[in-house]
Amino acid sequence: MTTTPGATTTALPASALPSDALTGKRRVAFASYVDENYLPGFLALLRSLALSNPGVCEDFVVLHDDLRPGSIARIRALHPRIVLRRVDTGHYDTYKKGDQDNYLVRKAYFILDVFRLREYDTVITLDTDMVVLGDLGELLRLREGLAAVPQFFYGQHKLNSGLLVIQREYLSDAFCAKLDATGRSGDYELDKHDQGILNAVLDGDFVRLDARYNFVKRRLSGDLPVPEDTAILHFTGRHKPWQGGEAGYGRAEERWREFELSDAEFQAAYLARPGTLHHDLLVHLGTPHVARTGDAESARKVAAAHIAAGDYQDAVDVLSGVHLPLDEAWPHEVLGHALMSVSRYDEARARLLLATAAPNRAATAYARLAQMAWVHGEHAESLRYATAGLSVDPTHRASRLWARRAASVPEQETGGAEDQLAHVAFYMDRQGNAGDKLLPETVRLGFGPDTTSRRWHSVHAHRLFDEAALERVNARRGLVIGGGGLFIPDTMPNGNSAWQWNVPDEHLRAVDVPIMVYAVGFNAFDGQSYRAGRFRESLRLLVEKSAFFGLRNHGSIARVRAMLPGHLHDKVRFQPCPTTVSRHLVPGWTDPAEREDTVLLNAAYDRAGLRFGHDYGHFLAEIAKAVRGIGAHTEVRCVAHSLDDERIAFDLRREHGISLPVIPMYDFDNDAIRDLYARTRLVIGMRGHAGMIPFGVGTPIISLISHPKMAYFLADIERPEWGVSVHDRNLGAVLTERATGILDRHATTVADVHERQQALWKVTEANAADLRAILGE
Repeated sequence: MTTTPGATTTALPASALPSDALTGKRRVAFASYVDENYLPGFLALLRSLALSNPGVCEDFVVLHDDLRPGSIARIRALHPRIVLRRVDTGHYDTYKKGDQDNYLVRKAYFILDVFRLREYDTVITLDTDMVVLGDLGELLRLREGLAAVPQFFYGQHKLNSGLLVIQREYLSDAFCAKLDATGRSGDYELDKHDQGILNAVLDGDFVRLDARYNFVKRRLSGDLPVPEDTAILHFTGRHKPWQGGEAGYGRAEERWREFELSDAEFQAAYLARPGTLHHDLLVHLGTPHVARTGDAESARKVAAAHIAAGDYQDAVDVLSGVHLPLDEAWPHEVLGHALMSVSRYDEARARLLLATAAPNRAATAYARLAQMAWVHGEHAESLRYATAGLSVDPTHRASRLWARRAASVPEQETGGAEDQLAHVAFYMDRQGNAGDKLLPETVRLGFGPDTTSRRWHSVHAHRLFDEAALERVNARRGLVIGGGGLFIPDTMPNGNSAWQWNVPDEHLRAVDVPIMVYAVGFNAFDGQSYRAGRFRESLRLLVEKSAFFGLRNHGSIARVRAMLPGHLHDKVRFQPCPTTVSRHLVPGWTDPAEREDTVLLNAAYDRAGLRFGHDYGHFLAEIAKAVRGIGAHTEVRCVAHSLDDERIAFDLRREHGISLPVIPMYDFDNDAIRDLYARTRLVIGMRGHAGMIPFGVGTPIISLISHPKMAYFLADIERPEWGVSVHDRNLGAVLTERATGILDRHATTVADVHERQQALWKVTEANAADLRAILGE
């Protein structure tokens, strides 16, 4: 296998790697050295970080050597992601120092242990005599070098080590060796301690940050006010605010005292912050606040955070534990949302009806009521609720969606039950995700050319699988499950299975026809998980009941097997997504005689925080470089699988002055989707099916990896070089090089796609023989 420059190779198979290693998502942490003397300063620092940057919550590494258990408990009470790391103090005893007997001098070196961290891509160090007053987004977005603010008194050549933004290349054994050699030689400013060593090693080679990110108090001598744009205020010198302070700096110390809060005061202050609050901080600080105060609005915020993370039962618990006044609609609406997500439908309906009394929550509450009615097959009731939502807000998107679904006429089945297979899938709406729209039909092609209702009985995965549905399925020849992101916790949550098929265990057990799970994927994002035991129980029962259990990539197989007892592992087998072999499945398929001189670009924006982290600005700038570079060879067009995918075109035009034609693939039928992808020369896609569909019709692909499943697929076809992380530091250059290389060797690459596809087709054919045997064909 060949690789192109910049391609990442690993000794481990993709299925064995952690998800962040597959997506390339940057792991970011803050770090401080903390001891008992500086503990009050560190607690103020933690509070200030949360209150000044309420949407930020990364790991905070606490380097220490003598913290007491009670002190650690106080630290943990303020931050949910504390990582304790004990310093090897003896290591620094080998360094030459200006005063060997001063314990403070000795401890000043311990922060250098931060360079021994290997788990992170970016580490931001903060001295414990700092408070954060402003937005740190610029620091979180830094990608290169070692960044710091130059020293106040020494010009631009030397840095102040109170704040460092350290990238991975410095978190290395080689850089640690340089620090150790300098420390042991004494060839540095001994009275500057760790800062002296860093300046000696770097010799001015660092990225300069604006002084507002390490604004030393000496700049405020004479009791000057703290400038409005100060992001981090640093109380350098011997006299610390928690020790009484220093004359002439009263106004600066007033800013520090803003964060000298009790835990209860801090929790209340965080809950009252405007804007987006980070899920981890909101849950960590909000839970004890709600338990102490019983405040309904705070409970609503905490519950909404739980819902956003897929922790639906936790959301129910927190709101059920407080008194909700009848006239406070929003908490009732959130509780209704949580209750319906755990399938407590009657209770959910009561809460949502209460919420409809408030004009500002009514449309959302009516849409959820319409959704629940649709889940239960009550079309007239669903349409009534959706119409009520639109009467409150004619622009309400969810109400319009449910009105359309409720008003749709079910397809008339033309075959007899004894000739049909039942098919559980996510049947996408007319303007829904193009990939999900194509999937059910393509799954059916895996069982033969007839995909119509003559042979198939449709079972929408999101509808409650009740006794009537069970009876209809048991009247068919078999049950096929596949089509749509079914093993994902949050698209349409339910408490019956905790995945996308809303099936109670008792009804799954009662299915008495062969069950065939076909090319389903484990679709959890990096940073997303199935927290409930309910999913594992439902999964185990499904595997036990299945006559065939095929997953679409080996990464999914590894993840699912890890949730199963050993005796079920061998039942989980590889079945490629049928979209990847469309050329062999679509009746009468012929490859296009000619291709358009275009490259199609797709970007996805669902769960954007999980996809991009702090790197969206970087991603957009690098994509702009790539579009210009590739555009010099061929026309680049934006292809939107869903409405939200069009954002890439808007953002490129607004931020970088690039205009791309937009192809609304969400409006296409299945033949048009395949045809468009077959006629282009290359597809650069972020969605899974923006890679698998074009590959399946013989078109070269480059995957923009923001989800592990992209890397899983490329590993299965043994072409990891056809993917690049959205977080890649040199994304624009790498993407341009790989795309132009494919365009220059297009016929060879198309032949390689066909060869890779042939291997998947052989697996599909072998599985098809087993499926025919199961069905007695």
